[in-house]
Amino acid sequence: MTRTVSRLYDTYGDAQRAVSALEAAGFTSSEVGLVSRYRDDETLAETSSGAASGAAAGAVVGGGTGLLAALGVIAIPGIGPLVAAGVLATTLVGAAGGGAVGGLLGSLTDYGVSEEDAHLYSEAVRRGSSLVTVRADDARVAKAEAILDANRPINTRERREAYTSAGWSKYDPISKGYTADEIRKERERYLRR
Repeated sequence: MTRTVSRLYDTYGDAQRAVSALEAAGFTSSEVGLVSRYRDDETLAETSSGAASGAAAGAVVGGGTGLLAALGVIAIPGIGPLVAAGVLATTLVGAAGGGAVGGLLGSLTDYGVSEEDAHLYSEAVRRGSSLVTVRADDARVAKAEAILDANRPINTRERREAYTSAGWSKYDPISKGYTADEIRKERERYLRR
């Protein structure tokens, strides 16, 4: 049986290290996905039209070897431009091209992420976090989890509690992505805990 294992990271660098470690362990781009509003810890610029229209916004943006060398920029309604790689990039391009409502949310649930977790992951990405996912058979799930956990993932239980204590209940696909300043403030809030 195949399962989807996912982890959120506050920094794109931690997500990059997780992806590189997964590739070194033999996981392929058809098994690993990465999505982020950040690349090299800088917020992506809006598409040239100034709005995230829901269509693919660009091609490869570089960023490393293997899966990271194939990062693409995709504009998703509500969030704006994202970098995406691997299987999530393919899923998101389909959602963006079809104008899917809540593109990231729908893509994650289609990929096997529970709706509850997909709401949290989508909201975290909107706020500047990076998401790494792995589809693995039962024999390799523990290995994928160990690699993901070795790269400083967010404690999703604590993050969900922080969001809900501030009034959040679920991801809203029409909410705009956080600005670089809002992302910085958001990260500072969690670093102080």
